[in-house]
Amino acid sequence: MQIQIETPVLQDYLQVKAGFTESLFKDLAPPFPPVKVLRFDGCKKGDQVTLELDFFLFKQKWVSLITEDQTTDSEFYFIDEGIQLPFFLGKWKHKHRIIARGNGSVIRDEIAFSGPFFWVTPLLFPVLWVQFWYRKPIYRKIFKKKKLN
Repeated sequence: MQIQIETPVLQDYLQVKAGFTESLFKDLAPPFPPVKVLRFDGCKKGDQVTLELDFFLFKQKWVSLITEDQTTDSEFYFIDEGIQLPFFLGKWKHKHRIIARGNGSVIRDEIAFSGPFFWVTPLLFPVLWVQFWYRKPIYRKIFKKKKLN
């Protein structure tokens, strides 16, 4: 199953690319489940991100590997793929795209996922959609146009 969510922002795509840091990653974390970043190498091929999701009664580790990244004259993207996933996911592939558009850019999340069993996948869709929709105002706030002095 796939989810695609776009967020227009006012900064140039290369400025937004530079803002994709561990700090941004922490800002984007939803309130539930609380997420602890155990490792954040970056957004380049070969980098790894390791998270701990706290479900209060138990914790789950999520490890993703950046399998691809590219910067062109009009876009930057990187792909993270789950190599160790929490119990509710069977597969995870997330393409983060930052596309130049006018004087700003568009951040597009393209997520392909499945549950551990075929019947779980459609149940995950609304939960994951909300988790990524939650990012839109955060992206807009962080990547608003900077004032010139």
